[in-house]
Amino acid sequence: MLENISDLLKQIALGEDSILELKNISFKNDKISGPHRNGMADELAAMANTHAGVILLGIDDRTREIEGIPSEKLDLVEDWLRAICNDLIEPPLDCLIRKLSLPVQKEEEKIIIRVDVPRSLFVHQSPGGYFRRIGSSKRQMKPDMLARLFQQRSQARLIRFDEQVVPGAWLDELSPTLWNRFRTVISPHDDQEFLLKMKLIAPGDNDVLCPTVSGVLMACETPDAFMPGAFIQAVCYRGIERNGGYQLDAKDISGPLDIQIREACQFVERNMRVYAIKAPNRIDTPQFSLNAVFEAMVNAVAHRDYSVYGSKIRLHLFADRLEIFSPGTIPNTMTIDSLSERQSARNELLTSLLARCPMNFNAIGSQRSSIMDKRGEGVPIIIIESEQLSGVRPEYRLLDDAELKLTIYAAPPPAEHG
Repeated sequence: MLENISDLLKQIALGEDSILELKNISFKNDKISGPHRNGMADELAAMANTHAGVILLGIDDRTREIEGIPSEKLDLVEDWLRAICNDLIEPPLDCLIRKLSLPVQKEEEKIIIRVDVPRSLFVHQSPGGYFRRIGSSKRQMKPDMLARLFQQRSQARLIRFDEQVVPGAWLDELSPTLWNRFRTVISPHDDQEFLLKMKLIAPGDNDVLCPTVSGVLMACETPDAFMPGAFIQAVCYRGIERNGGYQLDAKDISGPLDIQIREACQFVERNMRVYAIKAPNRIDTPQFSLNAVFEAMVNAVAHRDYSVYGSKIRLHLFADRLEIFSPGTIPNTMTIDSLSERQSARNELLTSLLARCPMNFNAIGSQRSSIMDKRGEGVPIIIIESEQLSGVRPEYRLLDDAELKLTIYAAPPPAEHG
């Protein structure tokens, strides 16, 4: 990033942005008098919590003039930076610190210090709290954003969100009929022992046993009563625009996740067109592959970010396409381009529970015996079957690093195949 000196100088001239911070360094005797240690720690942590970026020390952020750092003070500044990264940021932040010589007027050069800040795998706290970078400034993260960031960057040492207890939910909210379906011949006979082993319940405040997120989502009749966004908003429009005046059908689909998947697929099946031709025998051509729709709904329900408060899955059916919006960004190390090639589960407990649920929808062409498959075949099925039917490849888009949108294009009427 900005490795070429000429590119770096051009960026300095443009000023600070999301990935560039400029700081002048002032001294008083043999000590650094500015910027303040705590403020510098906040800037470093904010950048690590957001994007990879570069901080240049020795440049005035207002005038963008290269002031430089005296050569005899360079080691002092480097030690100052390392102490900030190790002592004032939790967990400690690893940065690449380099000394650079930049040209200024009249063939003169001045020395600055460049700090390359990585996009961290962890969420870093600095003296001012938890910050993220927005444009050229840092902002304190609100609790809901902080919870999402912790979930996105969770490591084995952290409790996964789908294993956390749900405030306000009690054990009697879980239905024995629903959680007993996960029992096998080797499951514990004692109900409480079984629920704990399956992580459908866990100790909450004062060690009182409470339903977990997965317990509410899979073993409660009304999960949206405790998690307001735990449902699917399905809407069918008459044309190709999102216009409330042209709604043909609409339904808020709630209940356990496997039921939500089935009813969402049934909504699409009920509202999509099926073209019929005689050549000489009747041939039916649906607008959408129900197998692809099923896989898309499984992925949306299983991999969405349930820590995003109040956000729901949206299923919008148009005359020419199907759009599915799933809250949350894609998990760490994944990209839009690698979705069809790689696997990364945000909700490992949920996916294991869905893998125990028997297939509950006639997804034509599916070879599944259970709802969830852990072999990573879902996205390839969505892409291949949809493209074969419509001639257009489905599109995944990440919206504002907060929502994943999948567009599946409808098959045209047979006459339009040409």
